[in-house]
Amino acid sequence: MNIKMQMHSEKIYFCDDDELVSEQTKCLDVVYEFNHTRPSEVKKREQIMHTLFAEVGDNCYIEPPLHANWGIHTHLGKNVYANFNLTLVDDTHIYIGDHVMIGPNVTIATAGHPIDPALREQVAQFNIAVNIGKNVWIGANSVILPGVIIGENSVVGAGSVVTKNIPANVVAVGNPCRVLREISAYDKEFYYKNNRVDIKPSAE
Repeated sequence: MNIKMQMHSEKIYFCDDDELVSEQTKCLDVVYEFNHTRPSEVKKREQIMHTLFAEVGDNCYIEPPLHANWGIHTHLGKNVYANFNLTLVDDTHIYIGDHVMIGPNVTIATAGHPIDPALREQVAQFNIAVNIGKNVWIGANSVILPGVIIGENSVVGAGSVVTKNIPANVVAVGNPCRVLREISAYDKEFYYKNNRVDIKPSAE
C-alpha cells in the first residue's frame, strides 16, 4: 500500500513522507492565493475554489481566511456557506452536503495521532473521513473530530466539540456534544427564544 492509499485507509502511517510534503505544499500555495484575494474578487475566489477542492457545488461561498491541510480532499455540495476562519484538517475526505452553514472559527478534522508517545515521536497519524449531511448548521467555534457523521437538518450549537455521530433532525450542543432535543413544530413557530417566525420559507 503506497503512502497516498495509507492516508485514506484509516490505518496509522507516517506523515513526514517527502512526496506528501511536496504535494501538500502545492495545495497550501492555492490556499494562500485564495486568502489574498480582495473582497471584490468574488469570481476569482470561485475559480480558486474549483482548483482547490475535490468538488464544489453551485453558489458556494467561503469567507477568507480559510485554513486547509490539503483542500483537495474536501467535497462541497451546493449552497454551502462558511464564515471566517474555517479550518479543514482534510488529510482524508470531508463531505459537506447541500445548504450547509458553518459559523466562524469552526474546525473539521479528519486527522488524529496515536496516544502512544513512541509512535507520536515518529509523526504517526491516522485519518478518518467526516460526513456532514444536507442542511446542517454548525455554530461558531465548534470542532468536528475524525470519523463523525452529522445527519441532515441538524444544528450543532456554538462551542461544541463533536466526538460522536449526531443523528438527523436534532439540536446538539456541548463538550462533548450531545443531543439536546429533536427539531419540531415549535421551531417552525419560534426562531429564537420567544421570537415568532413571521415569514415563510420560499420554494427552491
